[in-house]
Amino acid sequence: MNDAPVTRAVAEGVAWITLNRPAVLNALNTDLAAALADHAEAAAADPTVTLVVVRGVGRAFSSGMDRTALAAGAIGEAFYRHWIRALNCLEDMPKISLAVLHGHSIGGGLQLALACDLRLATDEAVIGLGATRHGLIPDGAVLRLARVVGLGRAKELALLNDDVSPEAARAIGLVNWVSAAADLDRTLRSVIDKVRAASPTAAAHTKRLLHESFHRDPRATIEDVVKAQNECMGSWEIDEANRAWQERREPVFYPPRPRKV
Repeated sequence: MNDAPVTRAVAEGVAWITLNRPAVLNALNTDLAAALADHAEAAAADPTVTLVVVRGVGRAFSSGMDRTALAAGAIGEAFYRHWIRALNCLEDMPKISLAVLHGHSIGGGLQLALACDLRLATDEAVIGLGATRHGLIPDGAVLRLARVVGLGRAKELALLNDDVSPEAARAIGLVNWVSAAADLDRTLRSVIDKVRAASPTAAAHTKRLLHESFHRDPRATIEDVVKAQNECMGSWEIDEANRAWQERREPVFYPPRPRKV
């Protein structure tokens, strides 16, 4: 049995990053945060990967901070530095990242999910924050949550610490899909198929530019948009898309092909 706090496996263009502390509902400690950051960075650098799926072993995605470690004084700045590195990598990587929430997906578990581009929850997931109840800032969420659900909802979730049902989370945009647990594999396969139907080059630029739209004057971004569009126009993916159009079929972007030089 692999006792590493986080594992990574790559198959068919998907990097599966799995939290692996099931005995404590994948609670977060320094070793887990460091391993998560290392695996996220490795997936980001892997040219064969187009989608990164973050999930948890056992009965939960993650129950958040390891309160035993916190109470023992074993959580300090090293944890937060690794945690920030992991979440920033998932947010910034030029690949699509997806969190799969099941069971307890609270506190740092939800913060981790918010750093991903997409969130798929099972209908039995328990979703919420809770950090301020324990004397902490929801550091992985406070910089992201309002952009996802709006400032009013973000304040409600972060300051009042109410759990939200999966369906309510879907209604406010906190998660993208809700699936019955029995249908999770089928739903996940559908998402993977959708990712593969998008040009990796175009998806990477689109993700980056969407993020930058929150920080820059849109007019100041125009030249960057044109430069990115030129890269898309010079990619093998546009050639494949054009051939597919002419041949009346769907384009095939996986497996990826060497970039033009």
